[in-house]
Amino acid sequence: MGKDDLGEELLDFVEQSGLKIDHIQQTNQFDTGKVIVTLNDKGSASYDIAQPAAWDKIAVRPELLEAVRKCDLFLFGSLATRDKVTKQTLFQLLTIASFKVFDVNLRPPHYTYDLLDDLMKAANFIKFNDEELTEISQEMGCASSQVENQIKHIAKHSNTHNICVTRGSEGALLYLAGTFYTQKGFPIEVADTVGAGDSFLGTLLEGILTKRRPEESLECACAMGALVASKQGANPKITEKELIDFIQNSA
Repeated sequence: MGKDDLGEELLDFVEQSGLKIDHIQQTNQFDTGKVIVTLNDKGSASYDIAQPAAWDKIAVRPELLEAVRKCDLFLFGSLATRDKVTKQTLFQLLTIASFKVFDVNLRPPHYTYDLLDDLMKAANFIKFNDEELTEISQEMGCASSQVENQIKHIAKHSNTHNICVTRGSEGALLYLAGTFYTQKGFPIEVADTVGAGDSFLGTLLEGILTKRRPEESLECACAMGALVASKQGANPKITEKELIDFIQNSA
């Protein structure tokens, strides 16, 4: 991030959230990244992402390589490849990470299908939304409109057999080692969808890392995504009790 007021604000937020800041790089040459988010009448977001930004210039450093070698999970997205510096760093880290999760997050014009192909083949787990899945599977030669067939096509094409697809109000579908798990959506009044997908994925991956049953992990993830979408802002505070109560009251 940049050595600016926004960067310092972000560092404070990260520390106050109980996370380490040891490997966050700062630079005087570029500003901390900014995104203008526009919501439509249904609460769905579109994004105007400033470029260049400090996160376009993430450099390979020995301490970063060591951290990625030791981590249980390495999460990345295609937007990190829009600048050659961070792109080169990402591909180097993908060669050493043990469990690689690709959160697709298509943001035109910052991707090509050849690039997505390379990233999917490098991943151990891929997360799509339903629109991304349809777009990419069709580009990769899938003629079916059925979500399950599209997932199987991507799994075979990429040799990545752990895939999750979010489906908005209809919930999500999880494909793990040849088995499908389905979770219906939780009815809520949408206030703001920003952050809902990230909250969903973070909750799902926590369940996978702690070896919860896939059904339980998917249910908690869908509930967390719904709760976040029901509140304003990308980082509303959701307690474990609030999550559990929400699931139980929605049964």
